[in-house]
Amino acid sequence: MSRRRTLENTVARKAKELVQVIESIAPRELAAQWDNVGLLMGSPEDRINGVLLAIDLTEDVLEEARQRKANGIVAYHPPFFHARKNLTDSDPAGRILLKAAREKMLIYSPHTALDACEGGINDWLATGIGPGDVRALVPHDNLPENEQVKIVTICPEESVARIRDALGAMGAGTLGEYSLCSFEIQGTGTFLASDQANPSVGGTGALERVPEVRLEMACSNRLVALAVLNIRQFHPYEEPPIEIHALEPKPMRNVGEGRRLTLDRPLTLKTIGRNLKNLLGVTSLQVSEPENPEAGSPMRHQVIGLCPGAGGSLLGAAMDQGCTLFITGEMRHHDVLEARSSRCAVMLAGHSNTERPYLDQFRDMLESRLDRLPIMVSDRDVEPLRLA
Repeated sequence: MSRRRTLENTVARKAKELVQVIESIAPRELAAQWDNVGLLMGSPEDRINGVLLAIDLTEDVLEEARQRKANGIVAYHPPFFHARKNLTDSDPAGRILLKAAREKMLIYSPHTALDACEGGINDWLATGIGPGDVRALVPHDNLPENEQVKIVTICPEESVARIRDALGAMGAGTLGEYSLCSFEIQGTGTFLASDQANPSVGGTGALERVPEVRLEMACSNRLVALAVLNIRQFHPYEEPPIEIHALEPKPMRNVGEGRRLTLDRPLTLKTIGRNLKNLLGVTSLQVSEPENPEAGSPMRHQVIGLCPGAGGSLLGAAMDQGCTLFITGEMRHHDVLEARSSRCAVMLAGHSNTERPYLDQFRDMLESRLDRLPIMVSDRDVEPLRLA
């Protein structure tokens, strides 16, 4: 059955709706620092009649979008990575961008954010190789807003509840779907009050030892000042002890650059290659096997590193984590030699070959969230290299 929708069954949407859906799948903060992802051309208030998905924004793709009445293009690769000093038709990239602007096209690029996210290109590539445990090769560091700092105070036990409730009411102690999260430690505090002090417990001029509770709660940076005010308001001490500790990001197991796949059972290079070709729809792969292979049966691989596109920068991380095979689109010659001499096999499928077949799955994800907005995969976006 054709996926093309009739005009009667479609509805235009604002660009910001498309952007929100894409970023709910592939949040921009997951992108590499060097990358240029997000809305690159157009206004969030623009009306979108249809969306064309492509790996690269070429003149052919731009013309296809016009012919298919799609005024939104999601180009996986950004059409420009760095700031341009001019925008003229004297170079191919400038010519394409000028034409897109004249056609009032909206352009969005998800690139490495779509690689890193759960259910993105990395995960899709891993599932096509074989069943097993999948995790990020280089995990993305995540620091939720509500866990940016830990605020600590020490108070009498009878004051813990009201201080905790006051901090919780302003948003501290929220961890995901849980609120009023805190930690308490009982101990003994000491103080020596001067003659000018007015202690709420004990007296002046002598060392006092009092039972106390250490109360800890996480909160965001923007709430620190309010948290301190609340502690001072509800704390019985004239000089309440307050500590503020910055917290470090935590690595996310399933989100980040590349993937480390531990297969349920080891597979030969031939079997893995067959699975990969079936997934990508290609007929050939480039393969490098380790130097001095052991005699006997073919080497089997259970721990595999992978990355779509040009993944050579992750080879070291893959080998450090015990991968005996690294799969990507393309790599530098000397990186392949390094892997070979380190007893790590390499399998190359072509840069965009490891990315383009994912667009069908991405289309389905967008369609399920943007009902009746035409989402189409480009027919003219093709691998620029061919076997001769």
